[in-house]
Amino acid sequence: MSIDCYSKTKGGAVKHLMLYYEMKIAKGIETIELEMNFMGNKSIIHPTLIWDENEVILFDTGMPGQTGVIREAIEKSGLEFSKLSKVILTHQDIDHIGSLADILKNSTHKIEVLAHNEDKPYIEGEKPLIKMNSERIAKMIESVPEDQRQNLKAIFTTPLNAKVDTTISDEEVLPFAGGITVIFTPGHTPGHVGLYHHPSKTLIAGDAIVAENGVIMGPRATATPDMETALQSIKKFTNYDIETVICYHGGVINKNVNEQLLALINSN
Repeated sequence: MSIDCYSKTKGGAVKHLMLYYEMKIAKGIETIELEMNFMGNKSIIHPTLIWDENEVILFDTGMPGQTGVIREAIEKSGLEFSKLSKVILTHQDIDHIGSLADILKNSTHKIEVLAHNEDKPYIEGEKPLIKMNSERIAKMIESVPEDQRQNLKAIFTTPLNAKVDTTISDEEVLPFAGGITVIFTPGHTPGHVGLYHHPSKTLIAGDAIVAENGVIMGPRATATPDMETALQSIKKFTNYDIETVICYHGGVINKNVNEQLLALINSN
């Protein structure tokens, strides 16, 4: 199932072409695949929904401007947006927290936000995002034609910060939807986490690993400030019996997951 949703600047500097596709993993868990065109670079990102009779939880919130399509996807899953109770963030990057503030603003009820303490000050705006600081934004703005710069500035000056209500820590088992274990995996960002959903044996990997054509690979070096730590972090995944992994960049992998992870670790 999909829906078209456009958010376009007049100059075309930033254009989100957003389609969503839902993929059910198991009972009470599915991915939302968001397709977007950002400054001419097309990509697909994969937030995740997990729910039971008590909770509806969204893992990561896409880019700025994607609240509407996320709401549609939640409702297409047979859930009510008004029942969204928690947002769990794998880390601070803009494509993971981009619509968080807007989702909270447009909610008629309290939504609890959870993240690791190391990324909390970045999410809350006390510190600039590590990979989207003022210097990098300035370079991005300078890279586009002058008549498009004002529109790009508007995107990046939109406040993204939101309060983190609850911090989560390594090996903590969150008592939601049958149990979700936090796996602290720093390197991509200081406070990056993966989440393991016990009932479905699913790993929500964030950006700790990526995938391409069904093959699991290490984190992208260009977006990972501490690659050595990041590669050490993914060794923790071998402590879990994983049948399915959801890579935010690369999607759902459900073939030979444990074997692929071992091969990846042994190759580094």
